[in-house]
Amino acid sequence: MQILQALEEVRTGRQPASVLLPLVYADLKRLAAAQLRALPPGHTLQPTALVHEAWAKLVGDEDPGWEGRRHFFGAAARAMRELIIDDLRRKGAAKRRGIRIELDSTLAPAAALPQMHDVLAIDAALERLEAENAQAAEVVVLSFYGGLTFEEIAAVMELSTRTVERKWQFARAWLFDALSGEK
Repeated sequence: MQILQALEEVRTGRQPASVLLPLVYADLKRLAAAQLRALPPGHTLQPTALVHEAWAKLVGDEDPGWEGRRHFFGAAARAMRELIIDDLRRKGAAKRRGIRIELDSTLAPAAALPQMHDVLAIDAALERLEAENAQAAEVVVLSFYGGLTFEEIAAVMELSTRTVERKWQFARAWLFDALSGEK
């Protein structure tokens, strides 16, 4: 069974969400590894654990209602991001210090965002960007948190690669301003 077929069968209730996991597990693990690479040394989350926690969050007790590949992988990237942020908040509260990451070009397909910003500040800025331009925020989530290339993002979002590049450029500039205190 292919991913799109499985998503449709889960969405319509003909199959439980569990049929989807074997089909997307490798992709989810790749997403988790990409997100965890952004964390500083010494973090305790592992890709396998993040995938399983995100899957539990994605499926939950109710119908997830995924409407295709884009929706599913966007939801997966968001769930992983939220789990990482929650973990960092817990650790930050316990240690009374911020945890920072380096945003470099290995984590995104375009030139780097500002170096060494607080993960929690990035999350807050990304939430503000989402309210202003949801598509640009989705490009950031899929690129930075999902580890997807522009071409992969274009396929998932059903946009041209050039449009994705423009959305990334806008989001990068917007986040730079937000993180430097100009927004």
